[in-house]
Amino acid sequence: MGFFKRLFGICGTRQPADPGSWSFADGKVAIELDRMPELAKPGGAVRLEGAGMTKRVLVFRGDDGQFHAMENRCSHGHRRLDPVAGQGTVRCCSIGQSVFDFEGNRVSGAAKDGISPLKVETEGQTLVVGLD
Repeated sequence: MGFFKRLFGICGTRQPADPGSWSFADGKVAIELDRMPELAKPGGAVRLEGAGMTKRVLVFRGDDGQFHAMENRCSHGHRRLDPVAGQGTVRCCSIGQSVFDFEGNRVSGAAKDGISPLKVETEGQTLVVGLD
């Protein structure tokens, strides 16, 4: 990621191409996996925002093949996060480039604290992420 993108906190992870592929209700995000090809392969990721949610959410399929979700907010500068392919980590898109493991623990960078992982469950072709 280039210097100016980091300076302005522009992340590489996009919102889903199909806005109807996910919904939010009762403190949970429901993702229809068959409508969200961004999560089909390890390394794929989407950022989910709006729809009345109280948190920004990063959902990704890790290199371990498992789905992961976390609050999409660095504990240092509150910028968004991007998964780092092949490293089992996510990184802040700011100049500080704080790095966290999939459990939200700080690995390196300017952040002093970890970030909040979110509970993920698969129910058939639906991925459910709890925001509580």
